[in-house]
Amino acid sequence: MEQTKLQQLKQIAAKIRLGILDGVHAASSGHPGGSLSIAELITYLYFAEMKVDPSNPKWEDRDRLVLSKGHTAPALYAALAEKGFFPREELKTLRHVDSFLQGHPDMKGTPGVDMSTGSLGLGFSSACGIALAAKLAGKDYRTYAIIGDGESEEGQIWEAAMFASHYKLDNLCAIFDWNGLQIDGPVAEVMNPTPHDSKLEAFGFHVISIDGHDFEQIEAAFAEARAVKDKPVAIIAKTVKGKGVSYMENQVGWHGSAPNDEQYEAAVAEIKATM
Repeated sequence: MEQTKLQQLKQIAAKIRLGILDGVHAASSGHPGGSLSIAELITYLYFAEMKVDPSNPKWEDRDRLVLSKGHTAPALYAALAEKGFFPREELKTLRHVDSFLQGHPDMKGTPGVDMSTGSLGLGFSSACGIALAAKLAGKDYRTYAIIGDGESEEGQIWEAAMFASHYKLDNLCAIFDWNGLQIDGPVAEVMNPTPHDSKLEAFGFHVISIDGHDFEQIEAAFAEARAVKDKPVAIIAKTVKGKGVSYMENQVGWHGSAPNDEQYEAAVAEIKATM
């Protein structure tokens, strides 16, 4: 990856992290930990990988992203705002009454949101349906789904995986955010769904494992995914919950807690120092 592109992506990821913090702080609620862990992944999707048009959010031939772990909507909203789907100032209306930025994505109310999600497991099934629809219509758009590691404990995830393989959905890319923590504690202790790689391979997926914060690995993974034919792709991205804010990193308490004023200012200063 060219250094200019790498630096640009790093800057965007930092801005997305700031947008996440702006939203959850203004709302005094939300899910910062798992939002921060996907900052690089969602940055690369919207600013290097996906075909989207902020001036035409419903463009029929756009690529689609389904945020199956819908509680991390602050990351999606921050990316959409940075891309130009709506003004960045709107991020501070997160979870407010009458705001179009609610706690989980709403495809009817928020420009750029491709699927309403929230109930864990449903988003991946929706992504499979969108990918199959593209196949049936002879369209070449791709569908991406971001799935939580805790979410992968849901049986519906594996039903959807079976569906994707059966229909040879090579236009589908499932991205598992493996940050190791869910609301009740370490994923491996709550209900261990691993090993993801061999399980997904057994379900018929082409599997790629990467560092989910390394843009060069992310770029290589998506390039590899596009080249795969006749089977769906799963990218297992090892990440850090709360990445970018030192006091939040690998701390399960920040799964669904918002920073107070002092914590917010410290987090913003830490991220801005990297820009």
